[in-house]
Amino acid sequence: MAKELVRVLVTGAAGQIGYALVPMIARGVMLGSDQPVILHMLDIPPAAEALNGVKMELVDAAFPLLKGVVATTDVVEACTGVNVAVMVGGFPRKEGMERKDVMSKNVSIYKSQASALEQHAAPNCKVLVVANPANTNALILKEFAPSIPAKNITCLTRLDHNRALGQISERLNVQVSDVKNAIIWGNHSSTQYPDVNHASVKTPSGEKPVRELVKDDGWLNGEFITTVQQRGAAIIKARKLSSALSAASAACDHIRDWVLGTPEGTWVSMGVYSDGSYNVPSGLIYSFPVTCHNGDWKIVQGLAIDEFSRKKLDLTGAELSEEKELAYSCLS
Repeated sequence: MAKELVRVLVTGAAGQIGYALVPMIARGVMLGSDQPVILHMLDIPPAAEALNGVKMELVDAAFPLLKGVVATTDVVEACTGVNVAVMVGGFPRKEGMERKDVMSKNVSIYKSQASALEQHAAPNCKVLVVANPANTNALILKEFAPSIPAKNITCLTRLDHNRALGQISERLNVQVSDVKNAIIWGNHSSTQYPDVNHASVKTPSGEKPVRELVKDDGWLNGEFITTVQQRGAAIIKARKLSSALSAASAACDHIRDWVLGTPEGTWVSMGVYSDGSYNVPSGLIYSFPVTCHNGDWKIVQGLAIDEFSRKKLDLTGAELSEEKELAYSCLS
């Protein structure tokens, strides 16, 4: 029995991340190697020609799983019938711009896209917001798409999660696939808290805690955290462009685990609607450790939070509350 078609929306599809992401989706990296897809690609009118070029390349790549491509600048056409929406399009911060300016631009973009998803997406559509400020853009989207369940609106912190795993694997000279259960708490910004207190590494003599293997709390509580927090900036400095390949790959990881489930005993980081777990203010989109099963995520409960971690969780939560206020002030 062939699987039912899944329609996947990518906004900002002619941009760097979109260009890296659409072939991954068409190849089955996001939803599985047996899942046929129809890609819906949306971009702004000035990018229409480039978007059409991406469509031509998708046709030329002859992906067996790709059963159709919708390339459009019309938000209603783009959102109609979609089961998964990856919101990559946003207004980037430009030199000399205040945070409030960026926020108000993104608030208006996410308001209109939320309304289109609300009215035209498939029931139970899953939404992943990638564009920054990702947590707050997701919150605005939730506000203006009230019929999409809150649990279906998430933002991307898997990139930061993967960065944390990568740093540990390099430090210990182990395979990244042997490192698990790092956590990104909070905002996808430089206040996020990459936490390895519960992370472990598979070794020939069984699983060992990361702290025990690294044997350097100074590095784990200092340079490791800032490296993960500042990694995006370091890549811009090196490439003169922001991280696209790793962001696209993380978006695939996020959706794949959400839809197909996390491996037993493993959790991942997702920006989700806070229910007050770990004394995080409810009503924010905040990154937590989650496990996924049957298309649903659940926050991992009962992890011990030391004093150092508590301060970090509160700090990033305070920034998110401030961003939320700023975003809501742009609505008036």
